[in-house]
Amino acid sequence: MSAKDCGHHEDEGSHLLRRIFAGILGFIILVLFVIFLIWIILRPTKPRFVLQDATVYAFNVSSTGTVPSPTSPTPNTLTVTMQVTLSAHNPNDRIGVYYQKLDVYASYRSQQISLATVLPPTYQGHNDFTVWSPFLYGTEVPVSPYVLNALQLDQNAGAVLINVKVNGRIKWKVGTWISGRYHIYVNCPAYIRFAGDRDQAIGVVGPAVKFQLLQRCSVDV
Repeated sequence: MSAKDCGHHEDEGSHLLRRIFAGILGFIILVLFVIFLIWIILRPTKPRFVLQDATVYAFNVSSTGTVPSPTSPTPNTLTVTMQVTLSAHNPNDRIGVYYQKLDVYASYRSQQISLATVLPPTYQGHNDFTVWSPFLYGTEVPVSPYVLNALQLDQNAGAVLINVKVNGRIKWKVGTWISGRYHIYVNCPAYIRFAGDRDQAIGVVGPAVKFQLLQRCSVDV
């Protein structure tokens, strides 16, 4: 084989590699263009949540006055019973939302203070609203001395910040197509006012104290 023939084959091999590379690059550009076009048409927006109100039936701390130890194992505990009203809005014109599993619970200073309440599976159409009114219960939940001190400071200030949180899974629906599951995390701050004698034990004075909040929540999907 002559040197001229070898050069000819090398040119063909280089040309083939360039064509393969150009084909892969063109395919990637086409996929990105389709994704961009779908985004432009659908304009996907995550759901919006609002904490409308909270009715507090109990918010009481049982304090031992001592730090728990092997000889004194009884910890400080918190009992909370409340009902919250949450509304969710799907702002999308062409996308539906399946709420498959949503757990709602109350948190204080990053500590969960109630059991998780499961919301029923729900489908939300275009621009639809959904309202839930779950009860949240926490009976004698052990709290750390840090949390107890924070509660006492909040009692002196006259209000306590409770976070109503939602954890769950959602799916998007476009026409007949349904996406895979996505995690959704919602955080709704709620300021609960204390009433009565602040020198007494921490608690809400009077049964069924209702607070109108209309507080927008942060949503991560």
